[in-house]
Formats: sequence, C-alpha cells, structure tokens
Amino acid sequence: MAPRTRATSGRPGRGEIRWGVRKQSTAVAVGVVAVALLLGGVLLLILLQASLARSSDAAARQKALDVVAEMEDMDVADARAYIVDTAHAGQFVQVLDPEGYVLAASDAEIGNAPLSAQRPSPGQTMTQDVSSLPSIGDNDDYHIVTVGARTGTLSYTVVVAQASQIQADTISTVAWFMLGATPLLLLTVAGSVWLLVGRSLRQVERIRGQVARINAERLDGRVDVPPTDDELQALALTMNTMLDRLQASDTEQRRFVSDASHELRSPLATLRAGIEIAAADPTGAMWLQMKDVLAEETTRMSFLVEDLLTLAKANDGGLRVEQKDVDLDDVLDQEIRRLRSTSRNEISAELAPARIRGDARRLMQVLRNVLDNADRHALSRIAVDLRTVGDRVIITVDNDGDPIPEADRERIFERFVRLDGSRSREGGGSGLGLAIAAGIVAAHHGSIRPTDGPAGHCRFEIAFPRSEPAEPAEPAEPADVTPRESRRHGVQESGRR
Repeated sequence: MAPRTRATSGRPGRGEIRWGVRKQSTAVAVGVVAVALLLGGVLLLILLQASLARSSDAAARQKALDVVAEMEDMDVADARAYIVDTAHAGQFVQVLDPEGYVLAASDAEIGNAPLSAQRPSPGQTMTQDVSSLPSIGDNDDYHIVTVGARTGTLSYTVVVAQASQIQADTISTVAWFMLGATPLLLLTVAGSVWLLVGRSLRQVERIRGQVARINAERLDGRVDVPPTDDELQALALTMNTMLDRLQASDTEQRRFVSDASHELRSPLATLRAGIEIAAADPTGAMWLQMKDVLAEETTRMSFLVEDLLTLAKANDGGLRVEQKDVDLDDVLDQEIRRLRSTSRNEISAELAPARIRGDARRLMQVLRNVLDNADRHALSRIAVDLRTVGDRVIITVDNDGDPIPEADRERIFERFVRLDGSRSREGGGSGLGLAIAAGIVAAHHGSIRPTDGPAGHCRFEIAFPRSEPAEPAEPAEPADVTPRESRRHGVQESGRR
C-alpha cells in the first residue's frame, strides 16, 4: 500500500512559530549588534594589547638608554644614584659588569643576582619576555630589555625589567566592562527597535484598516497621509493614487454600462414591439410593413455591439492592427467619395501622396468616423487636407460648424459623449465614433485632436508616423490624368449633393 501524503499549505503548522515583522526586526537587530560587539570587542582587545606592549617596550628601552647616557657622561657611581632616584613600582633596573655581577640596582631585592642572562655587545639591544623573576621570587610577567654600553675600556650591561601584569590587568578590566555592558546595550537596542518598528507598523496598520473599510459602495474614501516625508508617506500617497484610479475605473464602468444599456434599449424595444405587432396580424400584412424597420434596427444594434467590442479591445490594449504599407491618400479618397454620395454639404479635398504603416481597414474606420462627425456638425462646407510634414503625415478635416470648446476637447473622446446632449440616432451618433477613432489612432502610434481652423471653425487634426518608401517611385505615365494623379498634383475636387 502506497504511503499517504498530506498536502501542506503556506500557513504555519500547529508546532511552528511564526514571528511578525516587529519580532523579526528586533531579533535581527539584536543579533547584528551582538555579532558587531563581539567582533569589535575582540579587535579592540587585540589592538589594546598590542598598544600596551609597544608602550611597555618603549618605556623600558627609554629607561635603559637614559641609564647608558648617565654612565657615559658621568660614571657608574653617578648612574647608581640616578637609578635609585628614578626608581618606581613595576620597573627594575640593574647595571652589570663584564662578569655579570650587579654593580647598581634600583631595588635592594635585585642587588644580588642578574635579572637576565642576555649580554648584548655595546650599542646592541636585546629583549625577552619572562613569566617570573626567580631571583627575587616574583611570579608576575615581565618584559626585559638589555642594552650593552661601554665606559672607558670596560663594557657593561644595563637591564630593565618592565612588569607586564599592568597590561593584563588593563585588558581584563576592559574585557569585563565590555562583557557587563553588552547585555545592557543589547536590551537598549531591542527596546529601541521594538518601539520604532511598532510605531511604524501602527501607521501601516492604520493605512491597512482604512483601506479595508473601503469597498465597492464607498470608493471615495482615502487614507491619511502622514507628514513624515518617508516611505510611509510614499505608501499612503501610492494607495490614494491607486484608489483614485479604482474609483475612476468604477465610475467609467458604471457609466459605460448605463449608457450601453440605454443605447441598446431603444433598438430592442423597437424589435420587440414590431415582432409583437407582426405576430398579432394573422394576415402577415403587418410583417411586410415592419420588416424594413426591424431590419434597420437590427443593423443599428449590430453596429453598436461591434463598436462596443472594438472600443473594449482598444482600451484593453487588445486591438490588433496589421502592419502593412498603406497609401493613406487612397483610403481617404475612398471615404470622401462615399461621403459625397450621401452628404448635402460641399466637400473639398486636397490630398498629397502619403504612405504609412498600418491597417487599411482600421484606418478607414477612423476616417469614416471623423468625416461622419464633421458631416453632422457642418453648416454647409467640409474641407479635407492631407500633407506630409517632416516624418509625420497630417490629415486635417475642417467644417464650418462651431469649434469644440477647449474644456470639452479631451472629453469628446470618451465613450457615449455627445456635446449636444442628444440621445437619438437622428440627432447624433452613438457617441462611440470618436472614442473608437482615438483608440485606433493610438494603436498606430498617431495622435488625434480637435482644434480651431483658420476661419475659426471646427477642425480635427490626425497625425501618423510617415513610412519610408521601400523602393523608388514609379515614373509618371504619359496617359490621361486619373483622379488619383490629380490628387497627387494637389488639384482640388469639390462637389455638392
């Protein structure tokens, strides 16, 4: 029988201990400080010991040299007086003759036997460390310096024994002081980190609590921003910025659903009423009268749903556009011809050859929406211009209607926005045309904006990146001038229906 396994989750088990941020921060801080104190203390004691040893050696050497100088300037008797007068605790001084007998000593205890067996030559210095001075029964550590000297024809040896116990006592005292102060310092660090992290976490907990109280019914709430000019303030500002985006997205979604429902309600109501009326007529004559109306409303609802899907893809970054060379003047000319066949306004166009990279079908949709918008708001004339400026291809669509107020020039690219406030299909479009156009233009790395025309009328300006020609242009044919060639030469076409 196969052994049974039990799934484990990310939560701590019954026997596990899970520390919070406060405890973890305190433990880490105490651990780091403890390790730093240990390493620093060891290094300090090593340096202190080395410094005391150098100081002791320097003092012993200097004492020996001073005694040698007295012997060279005076004599051994004067040196003996100098040694006795300058004697102090923890230091013993001897002057030995060539046979090793003690001629002078700083203390009566060391007047019988030499302290060291070293006999350096005149001018030579020798050192040694001993754990005791058996000749005087002293068991302390000593650092001994011996210096050779010559007075007249005789050679002498100066011995200075410097006690090392003072160094050991000093190091021991410092070590015990550090050992005693370390727990107090660690407790201070733990308490400080505990209070500091707790204070910071109180701010985080307050922000968390305020965010937790914000729900779908109360998206206008915001967190308090502490005036600390630190990460907590940045966190609060970021949370408020995120809440602003969420509220704006929620408002836009609610408005979108409301407007979409309103737009779909009218054709659905017409379809329902028409079907009920037609079904109530057993002769079928009513169906023949209503079928055109029902077909028109079905087409209207189909276009609206398609526009909604296109706009949703554009806003979510999912709008796919082909990247092919497109003769923009041909696409624009085709849309102008379509508009001339249905419009009552005078339409003039001046189109220069222009090629861009993009999706011809989507570009046609942009131009159709913009031209239809201009046709709805024009009084009598529409002027279209296509030209290349530097690395940009610019299309301007002018109509002699009123210009769009500056306060509304960004808002008109939002969904279901109609500046005239009309909700009827006869009074205006669905309010999605310009929003779709802006999304498609953005997908082509272009821009669209409303502005004022030269005469103070309404103008829309669309710009696209220019595509470099892949091959040299073909020479002009000597045949009759076609409509496309007339556009390439800047000939203006106009018409009125």
